[in-house]
Amino acid sequence: MADQNNTPDEVDSAVYKTLLESTKAIPWRIDWKTMKFTYIGPQIEGVLGWSASSWVSAQDWASRIHEEERERIVNFCVAQSQAGTDHEADYRALTKDGRYVWIRDVVHVTRNEAGEVEALIGFMFDIDERKRNETKLELLQKELEELSFKDGLTGIANRRRFDAVMAVEWNNALRHGLPLSVVIIDIDYFKQYNDRYGHIEGDTCLKKVARVLSATLYRPRDFLARFGGEEFVLVLPEADEAAALMVAQRCSQTLSDARIPHAASLVGPSLTVSMGLGSIVPVHGDDMSGFLSEVDRRLYQAKQRGRNRIAGSD
Repeated sequence: MADQNNTPDEVDSAVYKTLLESTKAIPWRIDWKTMKFTYIGPQIEGVLGWSASSWVSAQDWASRIHEEERERIVNFCVAQSQAGTDHEADYRALTKDGRYVWIRDVVHVTRNEAGEVEALIGFMFDIDERKRNETKLELLQKELEELSFKDGLTGIANRRRFDAVMAVEWNNALRHGLPLSVVIIDIDYFKQYNDRYGHIEGDTCLKKVARVLSATLYRPRDFLARFGGEEFVLVLPEADEAAALMVAQRCSQTLSDARIPHAASLVGPSLTVSMGLGSIVPVHGDDMSGFLSEVDRRLYQAKQRGRNRIAGSD
């Protein structure tokens, strides 16, 4: 029952204040002309550690925004307020003990009878846990995406990643009239290798070949992927056939120098590879899949001609 000495307006104001201060949201009000806080809920101290009395002006609010986003957030909120537009913003707010907590500020712009901006009324929400969970999910998503582009056995790029990179490099070569080369590499007599040494040792062999091939690539955009099974593929942007042939020969020689035993090979005592090589300066009307099919056909020619060789355009 209301105190008889209190007016109805005073009772309503007390009830309203009690309701505001019992919520988890932090209510506040700033006078537009003075840019002074006329009210901020005591909940602010529980979230950020700063007492309600320390929030005197809009400058106190701005100075407690993380420096990396302060200018952007302040400029955005001022512009929206000047336009009389309700808005919201997420930012990191400084706590009294020097940490940062993610805050969502929801702002309502009030006007006087003349239509002029009179005050800003809003609620601050502690969204720190939500933001941290979002960050964890983003990192997890990025990790999963990276894993989806990585061959699980060898650790190099997989066929899916190759498809994406090849499309980008093809379009780049087409747009700028640049050469693009592809080399498909196949381990000679790999079935016999598995039959002789076992599949576990076969997996080890694939890992070794991936490491050797990776070490032969010097340019930042040169790209290696596992094409499938015992096949690997090189994408060599801005490399003509002569340059690509030098890379292919270097790969072959480096693998030869590694002397990976292959007693079941019909070529020699050590592991060897066959390669199909293709180079193109694509123009409109050229077909990327047709080009790759031609490179694959050349790989087949290299194998038909005795393996342990590179088949190009001639």
